[in-house]
Amino acid sequence: MTGPEKARPTKRGRETLEAIDAAARKVIAKKGFLKMRVADILAEAGRSPASFYNYYESKEALLESWARQFQVDARVRAQANRKLVGREPRQRVEASARAHWETYRERLAEMVGVFQLAMVNDDFARVWDELCDEAISGIAEEVVIAQERGYCPGVDPRLTATAIVGMLNMFSYEKLANGSAAGVDDEACIATLTEIWFRAVYWRE
Repeated sequence: MTGPEKARPTKRGRETLEAIDAAARKVIAKKGFLKMRVADILAEAGRSPASFYNYYESKEALLESWARQFQVDARVRAQANRKLVGREPRQRVEASARAHWETYRERLAEMVGVFQLAMVNDDFARVWDELCDEAISGIAEEVVIAQERGYCPGVDPRLTATAIVGMLNMFSYEKLANGSAAGVDDEACIATLTEIWFRAVYWRE
């Protein structure tokens, strides 16, 4: 699979690529990735087939390019959260839950597309696993640190982190992809994720 490396570094080329990406996001929001066709993107963007294939070999290549950018964005936000070490546990959890929710909302088309395609495509199953694994590894490290401070004794850090990431992804998908994302109360959702995540880790017998 390939991304938009064919794109020409010109103003017109950037405008065309942005139009294609914006159109694809709208189509995914309406139809989902699996039902989307390249023809749907072209119709929405008002562009010719040549315009699309100058940048992407297929709709799967478009999605992979987006997914990789999502991975970069998520990594940057995670790194920023690591600077919060001096804060209280609830503050760190809230910051992490907010970062996940906001990244998911901003990159909704990518997350919906990769999640759907991962069910039927081995390559994208691996992409999905990679996206999740970074988050799981980071949370597992936090669980280990919490255990060193006397919290959540006896739990398996990686299994706990996997459960938390599963909750984050499915809750975000249900609220943002399956419903009307425009009408969702972001702060209420972030508060809910924070509370569940915090209680899953920061407890003592």
